[in-house]
Amino acid sequence: MIFRNVPRSLLRVLGALFLCAALVGAAGCGGKSAPAPPAASASATAGVRDAPGRGTAPTPGWARGMGTVRADALPRQAREVLALIDKGGPYAYRQDGTVFGNFEKALPKQKRGYYHEFTVKTPGERDRGARRIVTGGGGEFYYTDDHYETFKAVLR
Repeated sequence: MIFRNVPRSLLRVLGALFLCAALVGAAGCGGKSAPAPPAASASATAGVRDAPGRGTAPTPGWARGMGTVRADALPRQAREVLALIDKGGPYAYRQDGTVFGNFEKALPKQKRGYYHEFTVKTPGERDRGARRIVTGGGGEFYYTDDHYETFKAVLR
């Protein structure tokens, strides 16, 4: 064998370097590859805008760097919740309007009490389902259809 007198630790280092060199073209050595974006439902992706310059409304500063969706492209139930928020209620669920903790850190970091959540009814679900609208104290609106894993800024 060609590596008979080479210490095992050196062989491990050489093997790691070889593997790293082989991966450099795909993901970069030591770098993190970006995870694939989650699949979204057709209703949530209608009207989605991820790049500036597409669509009609400019992206507000608070929405930069995240996917966006026009309010008129949201599911009917979400548009109804937006109208209720504008009117101040009444809401369908007792949890609506309560503080959203942002424990997943999917939204920009703010002090506790800045965000509030509202349930968007999901047809066919017996409970509250996964869809929510979260509002920010500065007038921001966010929509999630996967129970806070991802959000889209709602452009109104």
